[in-house]
Amino acid sequence: MTSPADRKAFNAALIEEFRANGGRVGGRFEGRPVLLLTTTGAKSGRRLTTPLVYLQEGDRRFVFASKAGAPTNPDWYHNLVANPAVTVEVGTETYEATAVVVTGEERDRLYAKQVETTPIFGEYQQKTTRVIPVIALERRE
Repeated sequence: MTSPADRKAFNAALIEEFRANGGRVGGRFEGRPVLLLTTTGAKSGRRLTTPLVYLQEGDRRFVFASKAGAPTNPDWYHNLVANPAVTVEVGTETYEATAVVVTGEERDRLYAKQVETTPIFGEYQQKTTRVIPVIALERRE
């Protein structure tokens, strides 16, 4: 799965499966915490939804702009930096949130915790020279 068209088709199928099954998905994501993050395109202004593995810590949720260890950040990351108002879907719940990039020691601690729970994130960091961003999804009231 290397081409943008392949990734788009894979994500579309995963989003459909997520919504049809109350937030549960199978395949390589089975048993992992997956959410749908909807951002506003930085250039297009279109609403774009991306399935992401997340880390739950207390009542906070975090996502990781790993892009499988690619040398550049994913498009959804650029979108939320430009427009931090996002929509989050977890299970059957949908809520509005503000995306906040986590830095410093807290970022390092959270990334290490994600590597503990989902070791492939360690491989992603080893594949790239960039520091993979960690983003808090802070629920808006």
